[in-house]
Amino acid sequence: MRALRLEGIQQLSIVEVPDPLAAEGEAVVEIRAASLNHRDVWIRAGQYGGLKFPIIPGSDGAGVVTSVGRGVDPSWVGRDVIMNPALNWGPDERAQAPAFSILGLPRDGTLAECVSIPATQLEAKPEHLSWEEAAALPLAGLTAWRAVFSRGDLGAKERILITGIGGGTALFALQFAVASGATAWVTSSSSDKIARAVQLGATGGFLYTSSGWQTAAAQASGLFDVIIDSSGGDGFGDLVNLCAPGGRIVFFGATRGNPPGIDQRKVFWRQISLLGSTMGSPQDWRAMLAFVARNQIRPVVSAVFPLDRGAEAFALMERGGQFGKIVVSVAK
Repeated sequence: MRALRLEGIQQLSIVEVPDPLAAEGEAVVEIRAASLNHRDVWIRAGQYGGLKFPIIPGSDGAGVVTSVGRGVDPSWVGRDVIMNPALNWGPDERAQAPAFSILGLPRDGTLAECVSIPATQLEAKPEHLSWEEAAALPLAGLTAWRAVFSRGDLGAKERILITGIGGGTALFALQFAVASGATAWVTSSSSDKIARAVQLGATGGFLYTSSGWQTAAAQASGLFDVIIDSSGGDGFGDLVNLCAPGGRIVFFGATRGNPPGIDQRKVFWRQISLLGSTMGSPQDWRAMLAFVARNQIRPVVSAVFPLDRGAEAFALMERGGQFGKIVVSVAK
């Protein structure tokens, strides 16, 4: 089969590799579409823990089951599926186990014509989604679901602020919040991205590059019950200032580094909860898929590239030029 494989840091190429086999408890899925996450870019750049080469990256994918190993229900064969990339979560709903890993490192991922995966990770593809939309959902959708609901406990009448709109996880957080009945606001460095977020149901947004945006945000909406952030860095203290009494700040990334300081007095006096979040449990996964199907939510797909132009897909993500998910289509 053909695969987009990393031979080393920044060494990405299309190669021919042996077809995967379904070991006991596993299934082989013929990929119809896959999508990129920032994780793939960081792995390519050598900025991710547990690196190994060669590796086929890709955590997200949807396709057709072609074979199953011993102990797997044979009725899976021929079915259209979507795959949960969160492997070995473990028995504790509160946090992942030490054996937890994500598809695409250390296990070969979805940027190939086929992938082998434990059959426990399979779920029927939501019928209302195209292959490209289905491939865009797993990692970012699961991360957003856990952040917004399992950790953030967002209520239908609450106000939520989602920072850095335009990336896949932030957009899913927006779509989920709007579908739940919450009032959603966003931040971005791009007026165009804010305008597009409003088209998706956001009440409004703020340019975090503008001086005094925090004051404007508080005046426009009031303080926020839930804030979703993946950046950290210098601006994290501003989020504490914008959080309502009893509010929750949920963060699942630190792309701008660790916050230099937090006003602890404001945190404890307002009884603010600072909540870390990573991916999601099998329970989160099932709940997210049910919510997507019930509300007919469609992932925002920014661009689609064929497998042999996968390097262009990586380049687009590295530039940060996307609004939504970058998808790689894999021809049958």
